[in-house]
Amino acid sequence: MVNPDQRSVEEMLAGMSDQPRIGILTAGGDCPGLNAVIRGVVKSGMALGFQIVGFEQGFEGLVDPIRCRLLDHRNTAGILIQGGTILGSANRGKFGSKVGVDQLRKLPAELVAEVAETFQRFQLQGLICVGGDGSLSTAQQFHESGLPVVGVPKTTDNDLDCTAMTFGFDSAVDCAADALDRLHTTAASHGRVMVLEVMGRHAGWIALQAGIAGGADVILIPEIPWKFENIFAKIDLRRQMGKSFTMVVVAEGAHLPGGHAVTAEAQQTDRQTRLGGIGNRIASEIQERTGQEARCVVLGHLQRGGRPTTFDRSLATMYGAHAVRLIIQKKFGEMVSSDPPEIVSVPISRAIEKLRTVQPQSSAVQAARAMGISFGDYPRPMNPFAVVTPLGSG
Repeated sequence: MVNPDQRSVEEMLAGMSDQPRIGILTAGGDCPGLNAVIRGVVKSGMALGFQIVGFEQGFEGLVDPIRCRLLDHRNTAGILIQGGTILGSANRGKFGSKVGVDQLRKLPAELVAEVAETFQRFQLQGLICVGGDGSLSTAQQFHESGLPVVGVPKTTDNDLDCTAMTFGFDSAVDCAADALDRLHTTAASHGRVMVLEVMGRHAGWIALQAGIAGGADVILIPEIPWKFENIFAKIDLRRQMGKSFTMVVVAEGAHLPGGHAVTAEAQQTDRQTRLGGIGNRIASEIQERTGQEARCVVLGHLQRGGRPTTFDRSLATMYGAHAVRLIIQKKFGEMVSSDPPEIVSVPISRAIEKLRTVQPQSSAVQAARAMGISFGDYPRPMNPFAVVTPLGSG
């Protein structure tokens, strides 16, 4: 989605006015709502007297060769409902600063110096970095080098800390819940166990919320250790109840019992290793050990694509407008954050300290257990409300 008629940087600079200038880029994996953020920045920024420069292909567009374009009402018209990002994105390359849960790689000083030259060349009042924990780790290094940056939280997995919600998550849950709705009918028709593998590297938010909304019988997430025997027990219990089929939702990062996450490639050292395959492992084990036919569906990139939900459009638009506010207020090194009903800001450094994961005693997990949903950690249904210990204390 790179600009097909991009002018040279010199031509761009020559055609710019003396208005104050804001930059924006979208980094990391794509997700629904990125274009809504861009539109929110452009509409609010221009209304407040700024020119908006969009840098293409994430952070890569900041350095030689510089890839960018001026954004205005004309070339951002109609993008609110579009998936993807008109600026393009990248989740690998020279600026990869996160390779694991807590493995950070310091950017070379000469690379940061190149970025600083671009800031100076374009006389940027500030740069809005839209991304998840990896991309915002890069933005934090820019901030520590004295560059005026602000962050917008974006991650489909909803695992970024210090914000109630990241845009893209609601769209992914909607996609997964719709898949469960569709799989229910074929599962019931053939008496099968259907396993749906969804995104969720270190956090099970998509599996949990989609599983509740889509009527799953078993939800497997990275935060709750599970055993195959407990899944078999749930399948058998449903048979005793006259139910010939079972619906299982599993996050791609859920570990096998006593083991590790299932990966789709060899271990990588310069980036996070691509996950995938646990759904097929579970379906195969169920069919072999219970005799019941089991099939697996992997949603994969379907969860990242297509139109954003109305919730994500609204949230992303507000994030874009409030990112401009942070630049006006010179709150550099801050990230916009959802603290319902307000949009506030927090230091990027705080947001990237740790991932936000599902708490096993959370209200959502308790509600799921109360409805008989198994998390694979107990052989039979349990009463979650019998625990009187306050949430978060155990």
